[in-house]
Amino acid sequence: MKIFPQCPKCNSQYTYEDASMYVCPECTHEWAIVDATVESSDSERIIKDANGNPLKDGDTVTVIKSLKVKGSSLVVKVGTKVKNIRLVDGDHDIDCKIDGIGAMKLKSEFVKKA
Repeated sequence: MKIFPQCPKCNSQYTYEDASMYVCPECTHEWAIVDATVESSDSERIIKDANGNPLKDGDTVTVIKSLKVKGSSLVVKVGTKVKNIRLVDGDHDIDCKIDGIGAMKLKSEFVKKA
């Protein structure tokens, strides 16, 4: 279920989305969705592992699924521990170095915090 922000005019919790606007049914106030996302973009993006635990730079994680390395015949096996991860923006949000393979980018959905 999508959570909508409270109305900035009357603090009603019954707001809804209509095209590119948020609308308050109690006071009929309308405001652009872009305005609300600008405020939330200031906060840092939280990256979570497969179990929902928040990750941070320097954590140690364990791979929960065998992953084929694109462009080679190598495989990162289940249970491989990866130390000292670095969080980055993008589709693959973990930068790391795996022993025997080298530098890699992983998706946080395939790891759990150790």
